[in-house]
Amino acid sequence: MHHKRTTCRACGGRDLELFLPLGDVALANSFLRSPDEFAAERRFPLDVYVCRTCSMVQLLDVIDPEALFRNYLYVTGTSDTIAAHNRGYAKAVVERTGASSRELVVEVASNDGSLLRCFQAHGVRTLGVEPATNIAAKATAAGVPTVNRFFDSRCAAELRAEHGPARAVIGNNVLAHVDEPVDLLRGFKTLLDERGLAIVEVPELAEFVERLEYDTVYHEHLAYFSVTSLMRVCEEAGLRVVRVERVPVHGGSVRVYSAPVERVRDHADDVKALAHAEQHSGIARPERLRQFARDVQAQRAELLGLLGDLRARGKSIGGYGAPAKGNTLLNYCGITTALLPWTVDKSPLKVGLFTPGTHIPVLPAEQLLARQPDYCLILAWNFADEIRRQQAEYERRGGRFILPLPRPRIL
Repeated sequence: MHHKRTTCRACGGRDLELFLPLGDVALANSFLRSPDEFAAERRFPLDVYVCRTCSMVQLLDVIDPEALFRNYLYVTGTSDTIAAHNRGYAKAVVERTGASSRELVVEVASNDGSLLRCFQAHGVRTLGVEPATNIAAKATAAGVPTVNRFFDSRCAAELRAEHGPARAVIGNNVLAHVDEPVDLLRGFKTLLDERGLAIVEVPELAEFVERLEYDTVYHEHLAYFSVTSLMRVCEEAGLRVVRVERVPVHGGSVRVYSAPVERVRDHADDVKALAHAEQHSGIARPERLRQFARDVQAQRAELLGLLGDLRARGKSIGGYGAPAKGNTLLNYCGITTALLPWTVDKSPLKVGLFTPGTHIPVLPAEQLLARQPDYCLILAWNFADEIRRQQAEYERRGGRFILPLPRPRIL
């Protein structure tokens, strides 16, 4: 179920430095059904390394994807922010690739089909590839044809034979989830038609480092990409980057468009300029990442101090959200029910369960108003604006939200 790599997954090098040890942590999406399951819960090392050869930031501890993704609790369709993002995404891809009703768009790790439905609205043929059996079935039932399997280069050849080539192959927040990103991108390339583009969206390393987003580290997120390391994995897969766009979703992401090297000989000049600026800023240098780790330790001390002080003063505290990122933060900081007795979430898949590692009960979102705690820690901070809009009544009644990152602050 668990093995440890010894080589960089971008360049194959062995010069890897551990800079952020987050401890032995339960799997971020493995919520527990009852207290009977607490004792048998497994934990695995959550350690972040940088490759000193190519500057790729990554985990070396790899959990079997069958354990992580076959029955999955994250559904893209529950957030207003993501819905708006998807509509804009589909429009941009259709305009850039000229996809019409004749062409196929394939999405790898297509989840509940929310993004592909936006392509269907443009009249484009779609195909989803999704390993989570529960979520693939949900997508198919909603009218988005979905193949239930893990995607790799071999799968790509079979899909092309069966469904024909694709004008666009899209992977949102999946490149960082696979142990062999180069093989995944080779699969994207295999599927493309003569004008096709491979398009991936990943959280951006610069945002991760500058905004201290260490809670986006969990066992599913094996890689933390800079533009430089994205160019490297694309090169290894026979692709060249033609365009990079910054998008605000998930705490700051990049959307990368790439084309086969047979059609485009080199990365675009403005993409090379982005990589050059990144190297000049030193964002992936070991010494900068060591400073990041020191800042993470300081954030933990500050958050624990704030919550401990509020509890000592007799204040009540609840949480908002039960995202995977929240579980990294709760586990690393050692926040249990003593400091945070409960959290709420909008996802019916999580309500009634307990958070991995810290065993905090997840209640329905309506319970925030029903309980009206003095303070509410926003664990899903990337949706903070949306949460504050939806929970305006909580603040109107005197409740105060706390944002944990980059420094804990009361809103």
